[in-house]
Amino acid sequence: MKTIGLIGGMSWESTQTYYRLINQRVREELGGLHSAKLVLHSVDFAEIEALQHQGDWQATGEILGSVAQSVESAGAEFLVLCTNTMHKVASQIERSVNIPLLHIADATANVLKKDGITCVGLLGTRFTMEQTFYLGRLQDHGIQVVVPDESQRERVHSVIYNELCQGVIKPDSKAMYLDVVASLAERGAQGVILGCTEIGLLIQGSDTEVKLYDTTEIHAEQAVQYALGRI
Repeated sequence: MKTIGLIGGMSWESTQTYYRLINQRVREELGGLHSAKLVLHSVDFAEIEALQHQGDWQATGEILGSVAQSVESAGAEFLVLCTNTMHKVASQIERSVNIPLLHIADATANVLKKDGITCVGLLGTRFTMEQTFYLGRLQDHGIQVVVPDESQRERVHSVIYNELCQGVIKPDSKAMYLDVVASLAERGAQGVILGCTEIGLLIQGSDTEVKLYDTTEIHAEQAVQYALGRI
């Protein structure tokens, strides 16, 4: 079993989901008392969030690049960045280390293609929904991406930072998210990506008839399969 390197804390609310899912899947795959070999470095999200909203992505990349080096030095054989938004600096992180990074958008695109999805809705932070680092990666896989309108994007973004990243779950926010999911489906989306690792804390597949793709679950599954040498 390869040792997984987790870069988490963005936010810790979803990082704990990664930890749980990865260990559960390893136990399911190997049985008995098996658990994942992993190294976890959890950052202080307040520092990262401030730089995000200042637009200083270079500084965030330097921080996470340094973290990646420490995880590699601790014995990790590949990296899992436990956040969608910070894949904006994925290339910067990759240049900092000698081990591979499993990209969350690639993992998600592979599942979409397997399911025959050619047009998908995307929920996430404004950075993820509006910038090309994520959208472009999906489009490179031949997948058309539909995002919420301006007012919806603002509300989706606000709930992530002001509620979900702080462990706050509100019924009215859940209802709003489900309305956005429905609107994306009406615009042609065959499914909707939960493109922020916290969104799965708010809505799940059982809440809607629209197919949801939880990137946290997809990414964690990919990490397990890679660690076990199956991909």
